[in-house]
Amino acid sequence: MTEYQSTTTLNRIREALPCRDGWEKLLAHLGKTKADDEPLQLLTVLDSNGLDDALWVLSYAMPDDRLARHFQAWCAEQGLHIFEAERPTDTRVRAQIAMLRNDEATAAADAAERRSRQFARVAHRSLGVGLGAVSAILKWSMSSRVLRSMLSITRPIRVSDDS
Repeated sequence: MTEYQSTTTLNRIREALPCRDGWEKLLAHLGKTKADDEPLQLLTVLDSNGLDDALWVLSYAMPDDRLARHFQAWCAEQGLHIFEAERPTDTRVRAQIAMLRNDEATAAADAAERRSRQFARVAHRSLGVGLGAVSAILKWSMSSRVLRSMLSITRPIRVSDDS
């Protein structure tokens, strides 16, 4: 069984630029006024802020992305039978799930993300581009890639009302 690191820190969450309401709610729940490096369980975020914010932290502020990727794969598996019933020869979703579960295949993606972060720091220092703007562009870029990938495999699927 895979063991996941299920802790982050308030500093990691803060660096990921959370929404103000969610950030303040979490700080209040913890009885804190600022970020620190104390370990923070993902379940604490879930209990404090609910599922949406916990999923956001899982996606943007965890030091280890395996838990997020494996959770995404699990979610996709829950509806895979519907997709495959409609398109039995289309293996793209199953391949995407396998990719999410393949921990070795993400090493190149991790290296690319580190290079993107280095670019952000250089742009911030040399061009005077606001760090928030650079971070937003990088997040959009990553989200765009994921969305593009998802859109390439999703087309309307008819589901009978009888089911």
